[in-house]
Amino acid sequence: MELTRKLRVQLMAHHGLFVVLLIALTALAAYLARDYRIEHDLTRAHRNTVSAATLEVLKRLDAPVNVTAYAVAKDARGDNVHRRIEEFLRPYQRAKADITLGLVDPREQPRAAAAAGVRAPVELVLEYKRRTEHLTEFNEQAFANVLMRLARGAERLVLWLDGHGERKLDGIANHDLGEFGRQLQHKGFRVNSVNLALAQQVPANAALLVIASPQADVTADEVQKIRRHLAGGGNLLWLIDPEPLRGLAPVAEMLGLVLTPGVVVDPRAVQLKASPAFAVGAAGGYSRHPVTGMLNLNTLFPFSRQIGVIESEEWRATPLIEVAQRGWVETGKLDGDVTFDKNRDIPGPVTIAAAFERTVGDRQQRVVVVGNGNFLSNTFLGNGGNLDLGMSIVNWLSGDDSLFAIQPRPAADSSLELDHVALLLIAFTFLFVLPFAFMVTGAVIWWRRRKV
Repeated sequence: MELTRKLRVQLMAHHGLFVVLLIALTALAAYLARDYRIEHDLTRAHRNTVSAATLEVLKRLDAPVNVTAYAVAKDARGDNVHRRIEEFLRPYQRAKADITLGLVDPREQPRAAAAAGVRAPVELVLEYKRRTEHLTEFNEQAFANVLMRLARGAERLVLWLDGHGERKLDGIANHDLGEFGRQLQHKGFRVNSVNLALAQQVPANAALLVIASPQADVTADEVQKIRRHLAGGGNLLWLIDPEPLRGLAPVAEMLGLVLTPGVVVDPRAVQLKASPAFAVGAAGGYSRHPVTGMLNLNTLFPFSRQIGVIESEEWRATPLIEVAQRGWVETGKLDGDVTFDKNRDIPGPVTIAAAFERTVGDRQQRVVVVGNGNFLSNTFLGNGGNLDLGMSIVNWLSGDDSLFAIQPRPAADSSLELDHVALLLIAFTFLFVLPFAFMVTGAVIWWRRRKV
C-alpha cells in the first residue's frame, strides 16, 4: 500500500483527533472524579471502610476538627511514621472534609510537644470547639471513642446506687460491672456511686441513675429519694434479676411494672451448648427503637426474668427485647431435665426489657428496665452484642441517641497463608508463563506487520 501525501494527511488528522478526544475524555473523567467518588472495599472484614456508626458520629461534628500528630518522621526501623498517620486519617477526611492534619516532630519542637501534654512517642491531639482529646491507639474504635467524647462536650455523669451489695460500675468481681464502667469512661462518661443513706438526694447533674440488683433491703427513706428522682424527670436504668426487689416495689409500682416470678428458659441456648437458663436475643426479637434499632448481633442473658408493663396514659412503654420464642418462664427449680409445665409455667416469647418515656416539665424523661443484670457483668459483657446493647441503652438514656458502640473489626484477611504448591505455581506463572506469552504475542505482532 503506497503512502501518498493525501493519505498521510488523513492519518495525521485521525491521530490528532484521537489525541484530542483522549485528552477531552481524561479531562471529563478528572472533573467527574472530583465531584463523584465510587469506592469498593475488597477486604473480607471491610477494614478500609469507615463504619456507619462512625459516620454518624462524624455527622454530629458541625465544626472543623484539627488533628496535630506529634511523631518522629521515621522510626528506628526506617518506617515513615508521618505517612502512616496520613493514611490512617485519610478515610475519615474523605467522610469529613474539614478534618485537618498537622505534623510535628517532637525532637525538633520539644517545647510544642511539652505544651500539648504529649507523653507517648506517637500521639495525636484532636481539637474541636476548643476541646481537646489525645489519641495513642490507631484503630477505628479508639478514634471513634475520641470523636464521641468531643461530640458530647461536657461529661455525662452516670451514678449507680451503692450501699446494698449492688453490682458496681468500678468493681472487679465477676458479677460486677467494672468493665462496662471502663467502656463508659472511654466514651466520655463519668461514673460514680451514690449512697442514698448518706446523700440527701440523687444529684441533679446526673445523666442517669443505675440500680443493679441490690442484695440487701433498700430503706423506705432511700426509696422515697429514688421516687423523687423519677418524679422530677430523672433517668433510670434498672437491672432486675430473678430475686426479691429488696424494698424497691414502690418504684416498680410507679413505673407500672408487672414482675412475674421464675427464670426464662430458652431451648435455643441448648443448641448453642449453653445452659437452658441462658436466654438468647436475636434480630427477630429486637423492637424498632433507638436502643435496639442498629443492633444486629446476638445477645446473651443468663438467668433472666420476665418484664411486664401495665398500660397507662402517663408512660409510653415499649418492649425492647423478646427471647425464648419456643421457651417459657420456668417457675420451678432448674435442677435436672427442665421441661415445660403448662399448668404453672408461662409460654414464650418472653419480654425481658422495656423502655419508658414521658415528658416532665420541659424535659424528656427516659427509663429502661432489663430483667437481667448478668449481661453487663464482667463475665458476660464480651458475649455477642452485650456491650453494644449496654452502650446503646446508656446513650439513649443520656440523650445521645446517635452515638453507638464501635467494636474492633476482625482482621480476617490481614495475613495470607499459601502452601508450597501454590507458591510454586505462582512463581512458575510469573517467571515462565507470562514472559513466554509476551514473547509469543510480540513475535506474532512483528510477523503480521512484516507481511504488511
